[in-house]
Amino acid sequence: MLEKLFQLSRFGSNTRTEVLAGVTTYLTMAYIIFVNPAMLEDAGMDHGAVFVATCLAAAVGCFIMGFWANLPVALAPGMGLNAFFTYGVVLGMGYSWQTALGAVFLSGCIFILLSLFKIREWAINAIPVTLKKAIAAGIGAFLALIALKNAGIIVAHPATLVSLGNLGDFGPAMAILGFFLIIAFTQRNIHGAVLLAVLLVSVIAVATGHVEYQGIVSAPPSIAPTFMQMNLAEAFDVAMLSVIFAFLFVDLFDTSGTLIAVTQRAGLTKSDGQVPRLKQALLADSTATVTGAMLGTSTTTSYIESAAGVSAGGRTGLTAVVVGVLFLLSIFFAPLAGMIPAYATAGAIFYVSILMLFTLKEVDWEDLTEAAPVAVVLLMTPLTFSIAHGITLGFITYALAKVLGGKARELSVGVWVLSALLLLKVIFVH
Repeated sequence: MLEKLFQLSRFGSNTRTEVLAGVTTYLTMAYIIFVNPAMLEDAGMDHGAVFVATCLAAAVGCFIMGFWANLPVALAPGMGLNAFFTYGVVLGMGYSWQTALGAVFLSGCIFILLSLFKIREWAINAIPVTLKKAIAAGIGAFLALIALKNAGIIVAHPATLVSLGNLGDFGPAMAILGFFLIIAFTQRNIHGAVLLAVLLVSVIAVATGHVEYQGIVSAPPSIAPTFMQMNLAEAFDVAMLSVIFAFLFVDLFDTSGTLIAVTQRAGLTKSDGQVPRLKQALLADSTATVTGAMLGTSTTTSYIESAAGVSAGGRTGLTAVVVGVLFLLSIFFAPLAGMIPAYATAGAIFYVSILMLFTLKEVDWEDLTEAAPVAVVLLMTPLTFSIAHGITLGFITYALAKVLGGKARELSVGVWVLSALLLLKVIFVH
């Protein structure tokens, strides 16, 4: 049955290898079941319900990717987008989390349409490569600020806005310990380095009395507080267009980049570099986003951590299905998730932020028309505490820099249109 479903022999794989690859991928990304509920709880959402929604959304995405697209790519609620959901849309812009879920739902529906009607190529090509790199780095900087803030390493200051916290306090010290544990485990190729570091810091917190022990396994919490709670009416408000665009934009390019990177690593790309069964893969991602919004979590996306499973031999969708099964089983570990303090996940978030800054090495820093937009996105995304504002200002800067620099011919029609719309939004709809 597995051979028929996943064509294991065709890809030179077997059941044992695929299962091992699935376990490896799960261990590298399981930290999301602790980080995501903690982050969305700050938006006012029920921790237990978000925990279950996170596990279920990840499982649904993995199953669709595995059975339909037959690719070894796992999905779960994405880092960066969950931060934008909480700190940008809800706490920053003042919208309810129900409205934010509505925006996630609508972005997923648009993503489905883009994939079905082959507009994806236009959308991807309309965005300059420079801005794609800048957005990844900008989200990385945004995550870094959130991690440092949650850990108490960076604190508010009335005169300078921010200042260094007391690194001798338990929370900041544990966050720093967790970060360096991840570096140590990763450099020694220990599978599940991030998850292991988060758990070790949490064990120390429980052992020292800073966190109360609540148990490990229990019946899953109720998902009722977040299930089908999207506020679509408010999500259709004109002021939410930039938010929906940000969710869609980041998910689209994050997914495309991940699919390209993972399939190349697995040797599955076609001779022209195209991702096999790309339409099915994108539909898996967008369908998972819509399902996740209905369940009660932020945007679900493909995970670059899937490369860990590929390195372990994963070549087919069976790898993704195994990850999905493990996420389903995770719903019984809600008490464990409830004991994970913010400083335990701060090190993990900061580590992810570093991984996202790698695109900066590919920027042409000698060309100001290329470097300036990157710098604007990189700096304004964390400083405005908004991915949407970072993207908006980056687009406008890119267009103006090219025009003023005598390189207007390098601007595509898509960039002209998007930049004009975003400029109007900045002027008339703050």
